[in-house]
Amino acid sequence: MRILLDTHIFLWFISGDRQLSTDIRDAVRDPDNEVYLSAISVWEAIVKYQLGKLPLPEHPATYLPKQRDLHQIASLALDESSVIQLAKLPLLHRDPFDRMLICQALQNGLTIATVDTAICAYSVSVM
Repeated sequence: MRILLDTHIFLWFISGDRQLSTDIRDAVRDPDNEVYLSAISVWEAIVKYQLGKLPLPEHPATYLPKQRDLHQIASLALDESSVIQLAKLPLLHRDPFDRMLICQALQNGLTIATVDTAICAYSVSVM
């Protein structure tokens, strides 16, 4: 399976948060799965950190890539073809970060690991 982690899922995973379901945690740990963290999630986390809404043990520019590498999660860059998906996406969800994650998942054939029910309204594979 090819999995794109929603920002909160990545943060729960690296912090060992009990809100993370066993199924998602096991899927992220499964070496047969390709697991990705989008540059969009890093952007979102940095914005929230700067606004004081996301406490982290280190500055996110250091902490997030270090944790991604530690857990063998690949980085997913934002490319033009993913951005173009936005023109085809109905406005069912107003969060711009989530909308771009949906676009990346659609463009790259990825399943999004999330608990955000608004993402489930799109024709994207969700776990």
